[in-house]
Amino acid sequence: MSEPPLLVIEPGRAQKDYWRDLWRHRELLYFLVWRDVLVRYKQTTIGVAWAVLRPLVTMVIFTLVFGKLARLPSGHAPYAIMVFAGLLPWQLFSAAFADMGGSIVGNSGLISKVYFPRLVVPTSVLIVALVDFLFASLILIGLMLWYGYIPDWRVATLPLFILLGVGAVIGPGLWVASLMVKYRDFRYVLPFIVQVGMYISPVGFSSSVIPERYRLLYSINPMVGVIDGFRWALLRGDVGLNASGIALSAILSGVLLILGLRFFRRSERTFVDLI
Repeated sequence: MSEPPLLVIEPGRAQKDYWRDLWRHRELLYFLVWRDVLVRYKQTTIGVAWAVLRPLVTMVIFTLVFGKLARLPSGHAPYAIMVFAGLLPWQLFSAAFADMGGSIVGNSGLISKVYFPRLVVPTSVLIVALVDFLFASLILIGLMLWYGYIPDWRVATLPLFILLGVGAVIGPGLWVASLMVKYRDFRYVLPFIVQVGMYISPVGFSSSVIPERYRLLYSINPMVGVIDGFRWALLRGDVGLNASGIALSAILSGVLLILGLRFFRRSERTFVDLI
């Protein structure tokens, strides 16, 4: 009877074949996504309700404060639709950013037992946030039908701005996921960052209220370009498109993505020791 072949583990092999291993572990990615979706939505109403009610209530508050009281402009679009078109990408960013931050620590039991590319874990969290995004999008469709406000050909560009929004969250999310493994109290900082980020992003108002001379500086926040792009694609151009601001957001998102991946790759070698 022949002996089974020996498995030889070479130093640095995991790092050399990292991206190939990531593809080999795609079934683990599917499992983690399916697990989190089931936990959130199966045999429960709060999961679906939370994904729907949170942006809906926020939209009502912003519409009353900024639209009715402050009377900020919304172009020719109804203010509620303008607000919700900004809430959608912001909810995607905030949910993915917060959940990616705690993803490594939250899956410490799995990470400490077997090897797999750790990038699988925050990626699965990002996909679950996209599922929530799809549920929340149903509200926007309902609002547009209620107001009789139908998008035009610009809606075909929406996937590009969704992709830009995903790119904007991956880099910061990977940074926070790595830092939280070493500094556990960083989880207390996350809600503050998300809250401040919503106030400095054009979620409840249009970027048109920002003076023109400060518009490019304001676009240093990558979510400014993402939100402006969403509104331009969904609101028939009633809210203007700042092309230079979107270009700056795209460049900064790409830089943060590259830096976040590099930092995560360097940090994941010590995850097992720190968890």
